[in-house]
Amino acid sequence: MKGFVDDRDRALIPIRVASKLRGELTDVVAWIDTAFDGHLVFSRELINSLKLEALVETEAILADGSKVSLESYFCVIEWFGEKVPVQVIENEGRFPLVGTGLLAKRNLAISYQSKAVELT
Repeated sequence: MKGFVDDRDRALIPIRVASKLRGELTDVVAWIDTAFDGHLVFSRELINSLKLEALVETEAILADGSKVSLESYFCVIEWFGEKVPVQVIENEGRFPLVGTGLLAKRNLAISYQSKAVELT
């Protein structure tokens, strides 16, 4: 999977997302966040536009150490040729985030010089 580094040095990759296993896939560009150990984080606006099904509230520990309760949702992504069910956490960030829950068992290479991202 190939991505890119934007003009603000964010490593971004394209992912294909659906609300259900046989649902229509939508392309989303997501920021790689190695400090997040879950699968995906989407804004409320994106969750609504994708019509994702709510799961349960989940507790999260933020970078400052504080604990918060966040809504979680179900979605399916096309990940290296397979459709994979994953959990999406809701937040109000500008970019969708990809966490280490999806990066595990993969190799990530980021070249800030050539502005290239490769996930294998």
